[in-house]
Amino acid sequence: MSEQLKPIVIAVTGLNAIDSPGPGVAVIRALRDGFPESVKIIGLSYETLEPGIYLHDIVDKTYQIPYPSAGVDALLNRLKSIHEKENLQVIIPNFDAELYNFIKLGPSLRSIGIETFLPTNEQFDSRDKINLYNFGKKFDLLVPKDKVIYQVNELYSCAEEFNYPLVVKGKFYDAVVAHTMEQAQKAFYKLSAKWGLPIIVQQFITGTEINIAVLGDGKGNTISAVPMRKLYITDKGKAWAGITLEDDSLIDLARHFVKSTNWKGGCELEIMRTHDNQPFIMEVNPRFPAWIYLTAACGQNQPAALVKMALGENLEPYQNYAVGKMFIRYAWDHITDVSEFQQISAFGEL
Repeated sequence: MSEQLKPIVIAVTGLNAIDSPGPGVAVIRALRDGFPESVKIIGLSYETLEPGIYLHDIVDKTYQIPYPSAGVDALLNRLKSIHEKENLQVIIPNFDAELYNFIKLGPSLRSIGIETFLPTNEQFDSRDKINLYNFGKKFDLLVPKDKVIYQVNELYSCAEEFNYPLVVKGKFYDAVVAHTMEQAQKAFYKLSAKWGLPIIVQQFITGTEINIAVLGDGKGNTISAVPMRKLYITDKGKAWAGITLEDDSLIDLARHFVKSTNWKGGCELEIMRTHDNQPFIMEVNPRFPAWIYLTAACGQNQPAALVKMALGENLEPYQNYAVGKMFIRYAWDHITDVSEFQQISAFGEL
């Protein structure tokens, strides 16, 4: 086989294609579309029941990696071991909680021939939920008022300032809309038990939910921006169906965000557009969203473009995408054998 035909070996996390899915399977589908004859996908899993592990037409081989709490040394050692077998070229991490370790390991991974294309630590921290309001003020972006709290009795001052309903958020994931103090307190205890402190309490903004998948080159240029309006939302607030929009104001907002921050890599802007057309940024997710395959389907394949930039290509920004492309998520029962479950459980690879 000639050098040109050797597949690009890409490792991807986030294989939990459940009712609140990780982005991994969607990222992989986009990569297979972008490199139809020349990609090998290595799955990186945390749990033995992540469905992507067993989808062999999507993932070529899977290895378990240590939880983010194990630290950067444990992760680096495991990745080195996988690299020796697979000759990894690019890693695309897809969970917020793991990004700190992968960002910190960027230089070490590059030194052994593995590329990533991730925001800097400063970029990653500045858009954190805890810092979001100050982030908005700094870069002239509309962001709801919020308070970062550590004690449940601080909810009273939040209610006094913001009125009801309040949005109570965990520091990594999950949000609860509370219409009473009792609901707010219950959310505080539930989210702090799950994700730890602090808790973010945010002003409630009503309007139309819109998400924008964005890819920045790290030099202030927006390579791709695709806005999507949610058509169906699960009880966890996840989009189960959505449609691409034609809206220059949303594209301009994404470009302003990327230019202001010099954002590097993929991200998702969660927007609430009010009835008077004000686009409030509710969250900035520092990685691809679970609906990212829609960008490939509408003509701007963001995961494939990210890999090309990670490998040193200079890309021109996409100019067009298909408006009115819809995605509808669905669930099906994948059948496998217990021997595969035992293999990944016992040996950490499949």
